[in-house]
Amino acid sequence: MDTKNNIPYSAPEPPRPWRQRPRRSRGLRFLTLGCLCFIAFAQWKQLSHQSSDAHVDEASPLGHGLTQHGLSVKQLREDLATCAALRRKARDPVGAGRERNARYIDGHAPTLIKNATVWTGEPVPGTSPEAARRGEGFRWTPADVYLEHGLIKRVEASIDASTVPPDTIVFHARGRPLTAGLIDMHSHAGVSTLPELWGTDDTNEMASDTTPYVRSIDGLNPRDPQIQAIKSGGVTTSLILPGSANNMGGEAFVVKHAVGRPDGRNETSAQDMLADPDRAWRYMKMACGENPKRVYGRVGKQGPTSRMGESWEFRHAFEQAAELKRRQEDWCAKAEGKGGIQKVKDYLPRELKWESLRALLAGQVKLHVHCYTVPDLEAMVAHSNEFHFRIEAFHHAHQTYLVPEILKRAYGGRPPAVAMFANTMWYKAEASVASVQAGRILHDNGLTPVYVSDNPVLNAQHLVFEAAKAHRYGLPYHAALASVTSAPAEHLGFGNRLGKVKAGFDADVVVWDSDPLSLGAAPVQVWIDGTAQFRDPVELKKPVGDLGVPEAAPRMAEEPVAKADVVFTGVKKVLFKKDVHGLSPSNNAVAVSQGKITCVGACARELEAASRSNIPVIHLRNGYVTESITAFGSKIGLSAIDAEKDTDNGPSGWSVFTRAADGLALDTIKTNASHAHGVTRAVTAPRLSSHDGTHHGSSVGFLTAARTPLDKGAVFASDAAVHYTLTTSAKSGETPSIASIIGALRAKLLTAAASLTSKKEVSPADVEQALLRRVVNGTLPLVLTAHSADTIAAVVQLKRSVEASAGTSLRVVVLGGAESHLVADELAAADVGVVLAPALTFPSTWDRRRALVGAPLTNGTAADALLRAGVKVGLGVEEDWQALDLGLYAGWVWRNGEGRVAEKEAWGLVSWGIDELLGLGQDAVPGWREGQFVVWEGSPLQGGTVKAVGGGRGWVDVWEEV
Repeated sequence: MDTKNNIPYSAPEPPRPWRQRPRRSRGLRFLTLGCLCFIAFAQWKQLSHQSSDAHVDEASPLGHGLTQHGLSVKQLREDLATCAALRRKARDPVGAGRERNARYIDGHAPTLIKNATVWTGEPVPGTSPEAARRGEGFRWTPADVYLEHGLIKRVEASIDASTVPPDTIVFHARGRPLTAGLIDMHSHAGVSTLPELWGTDDTNEMASDTTPYVRSIDGLNPRDPQIQAIKSGGVTTSLILPGSANNMGGEAFVVKHAVGRPDGRNETSAQDMLADPDRAWRYMKMACGENPKRVYGRVGKQGPTSRMGESWEFRHAFEQAAELKRRQEDWCAKAEGKGGIQKVKDYLPRELKWESLRALLAGQVKLHVHCYTVPDLEAMVAHSNEFHFRIEAFHHAHQTYLVPEILKRAYGGRPPAVAMFANTMWYKAEASVASVQAGRILHDNGLTPVYVSDNPVLNAQHLVFEAAKAHRYGLPYHAALASVTSAPAEHLGFGNRLGKVKAGFDADVVVWDSDPLSLGAAPVQVWIDGTAQFRDPVELKKPVGDLGVPEAAPRMAEEPVAKADVVFTGVKKVLFKKDVHGLSPSNNAVAVSQGKITCVGACARELEAASRSNIPVIHLRNGYVTESITAFGSKIGLSAIDAEKDTDNGPSGWSVFTRAADGLALDTIKTNASHAHGVTRAVTAPRLSSHDGTHHGSSVGFLTAARTPLDKGAVFASDAAVHYTLTTSAKSGETPSIASIIGALRAKLLTAAASLTSKKEVSPADVEQALLRRVVNGTLPLVLTAHSADTIAAVVQLKRSVEASAGTSLRVVVLGGAESHLVADELAAADVGVVLAPALTFPSTWDRRRALVGAPLTNGTAADALLRAGVKVGLGVEEDWQALDLGLYAGWVWRNGEGRVAEKEAWGLVSWGIDELLGLGQDAVPGWREGQFVVWEGSPLQGGTVKAVGGGRGWVDVWEEV
């Protein structure tokens, strides 16, 4: 309807003569009204034009690009554009469909890997999710793999060379296993540069407990030598996290371990290492529990001092970020609404301190939380639901296996993964409630275990060793491999690009010399973005072995059953110092009576007696019986929880000489767990300082199964050896230099030597001098903790000078020995033994910087060099949890010894070899070893499972399958 000419429901006006002139007053009013309307219309048009983001006239009459509120139009336009970024929902980057990897550098030739045995990382098509979780459909498959433009382009049974470009590099895998590159979801490589020095440590920002605003990439050193060692273990990608001192530690970054031109990159740059240059996701590190309250808690001065205070710190910070998020959302809504930026009276609210935390609440950040205990886990889950953010993974998380349902309550639908160690424990109260079966328990409950290094806490070069141990403890094979490949890829947002061997994924792959979950497995070659990383890698000569999908280790009862008499059948091999004969495929029994082995071989009489007397007969499929293990170098027996002074004997200091026998405390989590892993004997020395691996005083030899030091046979050597420490961590006010430490030790030894000549009596109260007299007359070993080759050389010279003065031969053992390979021939000539502790050394500190890390970077390790030179060698413990792995370390030396080390010789490195170095053989202490042995299902040198332990107490502890 034309409302101008046809007004409804009104009478028509009478026509007017067109010549009729209006009155002047009325005409002026019309003119004035028209002018005002025109001005108003023009003003409206101008404001409307300015409010359009696409057509702002920055030279408008309002004042050189300013709005009516005096704000910069240019800045407001930038703020308005930021609104879209603030609302952006992060998505995992796609993989399929790309023609090239964004990290690919022009000029790199394609690679064809021929005749590999491939673990794709996913089950065969058609496998249901439920079946896949059980491990069905996973297999090793013969295939060729073609890499081009930084991508895996083809994975096929046989790729004809004529179908690829003529400049393609052909690598012959010769049937060896190929997997995706490993992914370490918890590392500090580059921010905690090795060797550890104050000037290069940028792991934690200690200015405040709450620092979500700092970024690990700003301290990342791409020239950290450890990066190359890590990559040599098949690790191609790592999440580089800030440390765990703070409740909110800051932003993290995912990097690949290709650095500079030698690794196929254009520059040596942290930015160039980013795994996703487009940065689809951001990452953040938080921590709860002991660390923040220990670091920052100052009663009456600074918090948090309790877990309650930590929860307040978390909630307060989340509220600040939530408030910033609300203010920004309100601003954006107003700026995008009617009137646009002309309506806003301020710029977009910004607070750099809370920006990254706001991004977390907006779903743009993957959060990783260091959280061990049940109350910590439950509190953080509650925070996630209160403030609506997802937790991607709980790290360390030793107690998650106790409360899987709590994890399932976390906000966001998908439960957090659990990033953990296989058996690194006991170092503080949070880590004392732990289980080696945690990975298997979590998997059984529908959660995802991921194994990590926390490099340099563990050497990330051996990340796959953590997965191998998890498999040994019951985690299915496919889940163990996934725990260091596809599982971390999924939880880092790279599930479509990393962690699997399939077309369209990044060309990060590894060819291994043997099954990656076998002991000592090492890469033959590593490719990152399709570029080979090692020009002349060392390849060990060893068989590939079977590449089926082995069953997980049998599930054993938590507690053993004591049996005085028992018979084992199916025993294939016995590893004792003294050769044992009588075993054969048909005569494969070992009988035990009153806790002692009484028969090996046919044992017909014992088997018949067992059938009559209800004596249990345990049938093994691949049984081994070995002498039990001796843990040397640990604090076991003097410490239950390392960081808790009430559970620890404590340090002695240089000026106080103590006897470990006086502080021995048994029946702890450490002694019991060690016994369950076949460690029936330990030789433990007092600690010099708060550092691990420092010793000062006389060590005690004891049985780990004993309940008190007064148990019969509990202590087999009250003073096993005299210990001093010559490492950088031994420097103190009294002895501020290595030279002063060695000088003081020389003076003590020469004084003892002089007392021998003068036959001067030593006061019974002077325990140190009394024991040093036994050292200089050659009846008691002197154990010196040292790693530097230069310090070890000084030890050889010290031995010679004291022997010349005393006219005797000293029994000297170096404990530690990271750089001992550099003076192996001199050690052999001087008859100085070495107990490597840790057995798998790496350049963690200045005095270990020349440690050998093994294939593919070095031709052998310290153990190989020492054994070749004829040095008497043992494998020891630096941190107490390593006692659980001593048998595996022996297997590592055997597997990678290229046939130079026999099974029996390898086992001796952790058993009778330690006794011989210390002079603790059966001749020295008659009969103390009786009844000490271990029965295994599978070879202990290949990760076998303990079935029974004889601890010399008149019975055998037997772990039954459940």
